[in-house]
Amino acid sequence: MVITGDNGKCRPVHPWLQDTSSLKLLNSAAFLLIATGTLLGLTFPLGKLGTQAGISPVVWAFLFSCGASLALIFFRLVRKQPLLINRGNIVFYFVAATVSLVLPNVLTYRVIPELGSGFTGLLFTLSPLFTLALSSVWQVRMPNRLGLAGIAFGFIGAVIVAITRGEVGNPASIGWLLAGLCIPASLATGNVYRTMAWPEKAQPMELAIGMNLAAAAMLLLLVGVSPGISLPGGLQTIPLTVLITVLVTSVMIALHSRLQFVGGPTYLSQIGYIAAGVALLLGMWVFRESYSWLTWTGALIILIGAMLSIKAQRS
Repeated sequence: MVITGDNGKCRPVHPWLQDTSSLKLLNSAAFLLIATGTLLGLTFPLGKLGTQAGISPVVWAFLFSCGASLALIFFRLVRKQPLLINRGNIVFYFVAATVSLVLPNVLTYRVIPELGSGFTGLLFTLSPLFTLALSSVWQVRMPNRLGLAGIAFGFIGAVIVAITRGEVGNPASIGWLLAGLCIPASLATGNVYRTMAWPEKAQPMELAIGMNLAAAAMLLLLVGVSPGISLPGGLQTIPLTVLITVLVTSVMIALHSRLQFVGGPTYLSQIGYIAAGVALLLGMWVFRESYSWLTWTGALIILIGAMLSIKAQRS
């Protein structure tokens, strides 16, 4: 059994990707998109709880990667499965971790206090546009016309949202908005790089563990050389939030890597649409964040784009 890869070439399907009843949902790009996007959306309000507790963005990003990688390793050990870490893929782990985890996570948790958790989530909706542009340049998998329409709607909605610049009565500066825009640009680079450089015969779980261990190592080094930052850095003051964050990120990262293989880079990038809606609703409900009608109009247009993209993938 073979599938067409992101570079247009045929490659064998690994045994873990065979369509069995127990893995049917995990082979569904639409299910993976919704599940991964929802879990990603949950990380924004969790990150805001961390910043409110005085946790450094670097420490919180370290929790994200270290907690997720250790949880995934524990899961494989309990099931008596090999860890799969391949020393030959070290360069891939570190490059992918830098652009996919370290940069976007540190930026995300830094701008949340300035832009709000809901608005920061909406910035992720620009990731498909950046991914599409990079995919076109590097000739990676391209969406069909319906998929392009979905991305166009998502972009229009994101532009409308960006104009509002955050919460009502508390607009962010242009500088913080530009810093926020670096998040989807970095994520898009990671989406395309992982697809182009995906190691031969590598399993999604292997890459998820390897990338997060690499990210945790880099962030630990950053903690060590940064004045005024140390571990546990206040994490012990919010144990329940820390536990929930580790559980959410562990499942999200496992599904994220599988979605990368099943759906390709442009489709993967659209988890931002789902995450934005979840982050907006939770920001309003949990933190009483208030957004203008223009922000909600943009969010609705983004939702239409997400629905078109899902339909395009199914067709």
